[in-house]
Amino acid sequence: MSTISTYNYNKTFKLESGKKLRKLEIAYQTYGKLNTKKDNVIWACHALTANSDVLDWWKGLFGNNALFNPDEHFIICTNVLGSHYGSTNPLSENPVTGLPYYLSFPELTVRDQVSAHRLLATHFGIQHIKVLIGGSLGGQQAMEWAIMDPAIIDNLILVATNAVHSPWGIAFNESQRLAISTDRSFYAQKPDGGLKGLKVARSIALLSYRTYDAYTATQLESVNDKTGNFRASSYQNYQGEKLCKRFNAYSYWYLSKVMDSHNVGRGRNSVTDALALIKANTLVIGIDNDVLFPISEQEFLANNISGAEFHSLKSAYGHDGFLIETDALTNIIGNFLKESVNKKIIKLHKTA
Repeated sequence: MSTISTYNYNKTFKLESGKKLRKLEIAYQTYGKLNTKKDNVIWACHALTANSDVLDWWKGLFGNNALFNPDEHFIICTNVLGSHYGSTNPLSENPVTGLPYYLSFPELTVRDQVSAHRLLATHFGIQHIKVLIGGSLGGQQAMEWAIMDPAIIDNLILVATNAVHSPWGIAFNESQRLAISTDRSFYAQKPDGGLKGLKVARSIALLSYRTYDAYTATQLESVNDKTGNFRASSYQNYQGEKLCKRFNAYSYWYLSKVMDSHNVGRGRNSVTDALALIKANTLVIGIDNDVLFPISEQEFLANNISGAEFHSLKSAYGHDGFLIETDALTNIIGNFLKESVNKKIIKLHKTA
């Protein structure tokens, strides 16, 4: 089993905004061994409230008997900047004041998070990534990295993500931040500040992660005479409380803004120009009933990344299907990687 490690970057870390972070900490976990050629790297990028333990939150796709397993691969996942799980975040000590940042923490972007990934890759001496994969916010990170360093990514797998975070997605995030900001304790400069607001924010988020059919299948009442204490109500409360026990409102606030910042076209003429920079063999997977990241967004990616392959995945769970439908993902991704290897063999044969 892997444990959380921390890479301490002692130089000043400059953000896309021009602001700077000192004493940067990057939490990460690795599984398996990096081979002598350093060409067996599987790099997973995590979503909003996940962590660096990819074998835990993406079980079935990653694990000892899974497609991505430590016996064959060197698997690495970095906890994103701003997150609750070890990397520099709003509860970290501000070296200037000696106190936690809280709301004085600088706003981050997806590109800042990728810049931290790149520092860790350099630390390991990794110059090639066999597979770079991520879903949702993780997919946004993977996409940015493939644009920033097109030569080092062999295979890129983007799941339930987009090239630009949509007005719809931003509106969901803003509604969650509004919920957090109504909790006065959010401004109290305490680690547990804003938890009541965070509970409401999580409840709002769930409505974008799941679907009408998913709630009908799991929360439908078995009797007709109820007028209160509904299963769906209990579920929303439970999920909100569950997040509050493992996360903090400040990280949630900042990470939602990170997602809003995502636009690969920023500073690159256009979105399509940016996507054209991707050189990796690319697989794009969309979920047909995803409310938060509609499948049209993945079709756009596939149409504008050269040679990209597109697959639609059916799931009763909506956006959360990218974490749940691991059997289907294993089949789609496994076949794609076999095909990409065959293409390379053919290409090498023709060149010879």
